[in-house]
Amino acid sequence: MGKYVSVGKIVNFHGIKGEAKVGCSKNQQDFFMSLDTVYLKDNDKYTPLSISYAKPHKNMMLVKFDGINSINDLLEYKGCLLFVDEDVIRDTLDEDEFLIDELVGLEVFDIKNGDKLGFVIGVSNNGATDLISIKTNSKRISLVPFVKAIVPVVDIKNKRIEINNIEGLLE
Repeated sequence: MGKYVSVGKIVNFHGIKGEAKVGCSKNQQDFFMSLDTVYLKDNDKYTPLSISYAKPHKNMMLVKFDGINSINDLLEYKGCLLFVDEDVIRDTLDEDEFLIDELVGLEVFDIKNGDKLGFVIGVSNNGATDLISIKTNSKRISLVPFVKAIVPVVDIKNKRIEINNIEGLLE
């Protein structure tokens, strides 16, 4: 196993039998339910936790881990991030889906004239769509909807994004 990616966080317990309330992105609930194992990070060591079951509950996931059968067993993990191997996530990505760390640092260019406009410093979601945060050449930060009409070219290999720089998008 190589690089790990965070997929959730144990935010609390649910009931008295060791079920964990896990926070994760709403659009990742199906992915989370498909997992058999997640990893807890302790210093630089990743410890596997086998999942008995995971199911959506309100805006969270309820997760039962093998061997954790009470609140006391779970309390030491409260607040811990849960990870999976990066390859597990890569196998589930569609053609136009990317990991956030692949996008951060990519240079941003105008698709029409090739001018460098800035670089990606982050990715967020406003509930309707993903947004990329671009730090422009003038050091301002602009949020750009990460949709094909505005961001038609994402070239991870050459570390660049090309955007339709419509009037008022940046600055």
